[in-house]
Amino acid sequence: MSELLKNIDARTKLAGTNKLEILLFFLGVDQRTGRRETYGINVFKVREVMRTPAITAAPDMPSSVEGMVSLRGALVPVIDLAKYSGITAETPREIMIVTEYNGHTQGFLVEGVDTILRLDWSKMRVPPEMLTAQTGGLVTAVTELEDNRLVMMMDVEKVLAETTSIDNEIMFRSVVTVDRPDVTVFYCDDSSVARKQIERTLEAMGVKGIAAVNGRQMWEEMDKVANYAKSVGKPASSIINLVLTDIEMPEMDGYILTKKIKSDPRFANIPIIMHSSLSGMSNQKLGQSVGVDEYVPKFEPQRLSETLARRLGVDAEQLMAKT
Repeated sequence: MSELLKNIDARTKLAGTNKLEILLFFLGVDQRTGRRETYGINVFKVREVMRTPAITAAPDMPSSVEGMVSLRGALVPVIDLAKYSGITAETPREIMIVTEYNGHTQGFLVEGVDTILRLDWSKMRVPPEMLTAQTGGLVTAVTELEDNRLVMMMDVEKVLAETTSIDNEIMFRSVVTVDRPDVTVFYCDDSSVARKQIERTLEAMGVKGIAAVNGRQMWEEMDKVANYAKSVGKPASSIINLVLTDIEMPEMDGYILTKKIKSDPRFANIPIIMHSSLSGMSNQKLGQSVGVDEYVPKFEPQRLSETLARRLGVDAEQLMAKT
């Protein structure tokens, strides 16, 4: 099954072209609806696909965490995605997708995998509000296949946060405070969990934030701001102090958004920070090649706040005094 994931180098070249490859998988027939839905996950987050190994039960785990498995000497938590998603399916979870992102490795139990689909991010759409409500925000993007199947991109960052207690109070205790209500950070991310974490970080820092769910929405908002700023004789940078962007987003990804901002003279001198769970060096180098000023991995509020504070002009002595 890992044959599916060969040619990683070729896939890396997709980054920056607004294209992606997703691994399609199934969680089984939901007994409540009688349907077998098709889900997707970005191939960049998949390390391997394998038959489900023996799982060792572990105490005090969330109900959807089946236990732990040993992979190459490391203990990896195993999450039953059907159980996590509230899907009642009777088929066994014989396949495990080993994922790696946000600096964590975990196994996802699924009924089966289908194929790898290559498509343009512009083909991925923001899910309708009804679907978002039905899934509890678990789906970040949707696309329709030629056979009329609907593919739903699962918010695996949300899965990770809610099954490992990543998003807790301890993480926010060391956030750098700058108390600059006159500063506004524009940020975009398709994950509701990530947006909430950014919002909490900015609130703790004492700066304002304007959110968008993808690059296209962010670009449209920035374009409006730039036009307004021009009409009152001010630069856009007087309103937009910094842009924080995810990489993976439907309709327009973070690379394309960065290219558009950096090539537009209206947005000169506005720093762009890439904030992503894709923490590989290839992704960071590509971000730099399109003009990203700095890269910060997700789920590290203190590091994010330190980077934002520095880019917003708070010097090292001030940071030391506030920590």
